[in-house]
Amino acid sequence: MADARQPDHRGVDLWEEHAALYVGTLGTACAGTAIPLLDAAQVGPGTRVLDVGTGPGTVAAAATERGAAVTAVDASPAMVALAREAAPRARTLVAALPRLPFPDACFDAAVGNFVLGHAGPTHAVVAELFRVVRPGGRVGLTCWTDVPAAGQTLLGRALHAAGAPRVAPDRLRPPQSGYPGDAAGMAGLLSSAGLRQAVCRAVSWDHRVGAAAWSEGIAGLLGTGLLTAAPADPVTVARILGQAAELSTPFLSPDGYLRLPHVALLSYGWR
Repeated sequence: MADARQPDHRGVDLWEEHAALYVGTLGTACAGTAIPLLDAAQVGPGTRVLDVGTGPGTVAAAATERGAAVTAVDASPAMVALAREAAPRARTLVAALPRLPFPDACFDAAVGNFVLGHAGPTHAVVAELFRVVRPGGRVGLTCWTDVPAAGQTLLGRALHAAGAPRVAPDRLRPPQSGYPGDAAGMAGLLSSAGLRQAVCRAVSWDHRVGAAAWSEGIAGLLGTGLLTAAPADPVTVARILGQAAELSTPFLSPDGYLRLPHVALLSYGWR
């Protein structure tokens, strides 16, 4: 379907120049919540669903496979291009939260997979999703929890062990865009936006990835400066990867794949 282009109100997205690298690294880890998110929002055949912060289109593609009528948006044109390839039956466009180019009450459901913290003030984001769903419609969101699983901390521990300074948190997230990292706080956030029967629960999964592919992807990320205070030189990259290989031993299967435990929060409610 042809794309409808909208102006990017948030400016250049952090991942704009590295969208393809994101797909093979953090994007694959974030895919673990796509199905629970769509289940929570009751997305099925004919559902008019909005996928915000679609990234490479993982959730949008899964929703189209269910027969939903999908609109997918992202602030990054590069991500929208990837989403178009992943979900060719979806309507894709460049648009940025917390102000979307849609009329009130035009969707049956709105979902966002790990968009919180990357799209402006959290309360404004939830309020905008409330606005675009019809009465009786659903809003579903995932976010990282304050207490990560062991697989999620692997890279951070490797950076620390290698003595590599990590990037400042506000480099990865816009200021004043934080969200509650606990279930009670997330349920309260949705309720404060007017959503009914708001609940939040933890979702756990293993990110299964080839050990060689994981190392290659991390090396690419380290070279961008997205994870460290400055792009890592080859010696530093090798040192970090050596630490990561040692720390990843408990997660390594005989077939050469890592099974990295992850956990996130899944919140949803009804308008």
